[in-house]
Amino acid sequence: MIILGVDPGTLITGYGVIEAVRGRFTVLEVDLIRNRSDASMPIRLKAIYAKLCTVIERHHPDEFAIETAFYGKNAQSAMKIGHARGVSILAAVNSEIPTSEYSPREVKRAVVGNGAASKEQVSYMIRSILRLKRAPKSYDATDALAIAICHFHKMTENGTIRESGRKSKTTSWKSYIEAHPERIVTRK
Repeated sequence: MIILGVDPGTLITGYGVIEAVRGRFTVLEVDLIRNRSDASMPIRLKAIYAKLCTVIERHHPDEFAIETAFYGKNAQSAMKIGHARGVSILAAVNSEIPTSEYSPREVKRAVVGNGAASKEQVSYMIRSILRLKRAPKSYDATDALAIAICHFHKMTENGTIRESGRKSKTTSWKSYIEAHPERIVTRK
């Protein structure tokens, strides 16, 4: 299974593409989309969309995961991140890739085991989990990889994929029974 994780931002968007097979991860690509601060918002958004479309075309991810917007005290920043999230999600949806969203706390909990972990702790764990000689230079890139790993763990937890890394057609016993009523034997 190939997962594209995105840490959105209008100036810097981090992305990471991992392949998960039997619980082992391989980094296929990790990088940043950098925009100039003097570029207009529409030009920045176009650059994010175009680059993610290129990455999607190159790797054909099975899943797309993105961090939810963090709503702090600055509403203007939240709106800008919302724009970056929108074009990122659009790139995935236009390629018919299932899309999931995770809060920063969920991502940190899935990777570090602590929802209040620091950027340094996330970076260290990404390096360890992915067996990298060096962590990526930017926390935006390590966050993107963490988002992809979080998505894999969430899919494994809820039964959407089996440990082999292959997608399952059913997500629960209830949905299996609903899909295959002919296989149910009732006793009298």
